[in-house]
Amino acid sequence: MESAFKGFGQKAIPFLKALDFHQSREWFLENRDLFERELREPFGDLVETLTERFTAAGLGLRGDRKKSLFRINRDVRFAKDKRPYNRHLSAILSPDGTKMEQGVFYVHIGLEGCFAGVAWWQPEAALLLAMRRAIATQPDKFRAMVKALKKNGLELDIEGCMKRTPRGFEHVTDADLVAAIRNRHFVVRHAIDPAGIHGPALVDELVDFTVRAKPLLDWGRAIEVRALAG
Repeated sequence: MESAFKGFGQKAIPFLKALDFHQSREWFLENRDLFERELREPFGDLVETLTERFTAAGLGLRGDRKKSLFRINRDVRFAKDKRPYNRHLSAILSPDGTKMEQGVFYVHIGLEGCFAGVAWWQPEAALLLAMRRAIATQPDKFRAMVKALKKNGLELDIEGCMKRTPRGFEHVTDADLVAAIRNRHFVVRHAIDPAGIHGPALVDELVDFTVRAKPLLDWGRAIEVRALAG
């Protein structure tokens, strides 16, 4: 089947640079057609093509062009930085197609870099506690997941982890388990070469990454199911 995604426009990144320079509603509205053609419409195509491919690969992740994309407008209500527009455009594919679920695929095209991630991102307290307990009580399953990721060329991100071990886990002493329990989220990342966003091969690259990240999705999903049942 031919991919619906043909690549982002050649002016996608230059558009973001110009928008970041102007940061003006008037400029954005004048150039909205460029935004739609070079960035937003291709992003919608990418989400829908990935949904088909993720379904075929049994990854349990989906989205659509209306719900999955984040807005280019920044929420500045409580921000010191009042610039109205983001420096990137991004989207999430999730188990139910909304942005509220955990165990997701995220893709980000922006001035600070292009990347994808598979994540249990800042899970709510009960799920995060269940994940930490699973690491402490079933270390073999956690280590098998980490080993499978490593075999697939991926490592859990440690950015933003807690400086101290959370209360209730002081008895855990193995260095790898302590480090994992201090995580606020469980993420693997894939850097995308910005030169490679303009063609349909990006789809294969992102599907390959997500298949390699499946051990993390499966590990978290099993814990989530038990937590919901318990």
